[in-house]
Amino acid sequence: MLVSRSGASLADIFTGYKTTFNKGFEGAKSTISIIAMEVPSTAESETYAWLGNFPMVREWVGERIIQNLSAWKYTIANKNFEMTVKVNGNQIEDDQYGLFTPLMQEMGREAAIHPDRLAYDLLKKGFSERCYDGQYFFDTDHPIEGESGQTASVSNMQAGSGPAWFLIDASRQMRPLVFQKRRPYRFVSLDKANDERVFWQNEYIYGCDGRSNVGFGLWQLAHGSKADLTHENYEAARAAMASLTRDGGAKLGITPTHLVVPLELEGAARRVVKNDTRVITIGTASDTTTVVISNEWKDTAEPIVSPYL
Repeated sequence: MLVSRSGASLADIFTGYKTTFNKGFEGAKSTISIIAMEVPSTAESETYAWLGNFPMVREWVGERIIQNLSAWKYTIANKNFEMTVKVNGNQIEDDQYGLFTPLMQEMGREAAIHPDRLAYDLLKKGFSERCYDGQYFFDTDHPIEGESGQTASVSNMQAGSGPAWFLIDASRQMRPLVFQKRRPYRFVSLDKANDERVFWQNEYIYGCDGRSNVGFGLWQLAHGSKADLTHENYEAARAAMASLTRDGGAKLGITPTHLVVPLELEGAARRVVKNDTRVITIGTASDTTTVVISNEWKDTAEPIVSPYL
């Protein structure tokens, strides 16, 4: 059995690396729980037949009305993810294994924020990838049945050519996205004397792996915009979300709680929802005046600045 110059065994080194990995994992700052609901998975894939249904309490007159929870079918298949590094046996024997401690901690951090990478990457693809109703997640013609029984087209997006920003209602158990977890990340190794890589190449392998995936949840809980992030466009997006109804015409009562932006829109987001005042222009085209007024949208949503958008 390989033992380092200081007497540390491979079991001790593995335990130390695993502890460091867990430290990095637990210290990572993840925001996926805001935009995605975590759903445990027990199979290769999961089908969400209930998406698109908003159960609502009604007055009990006569018999109960059973709400259909299988109108749509949306399937998310789990994927395998891994990260692997190698440590030369001579470095372990010569007490240099500590040089890899920061790498193990970074591996733990990366495993913790990997679901964020998946979720935000999917969110920005929402303008071109489809959700449970067959439309793009951010689209202008999601089908909703009105009070009269006729189907109308409803929008949850603003057109434009700038970097995308998003309004999210994270006040409910359900979320705009789904984080489907089949197996959480685990720290693993190939460091036994009879492991092939150790025997032939004197290399000790450490890594992590997990099994999960993300998918679209309820489009009604998100509004995507590529228009300029201004107070006016922010107001229009909020109004559009507030006007959404379930099939039958009842208001969903959606209230945006978070403004999600990429790094390049951080300043604009803070001006819209954090500044005490804002500047407006009044007058005619030939005679305009700028006026400073109170910012009526201050603290109406919490900004989330994601480096993964």
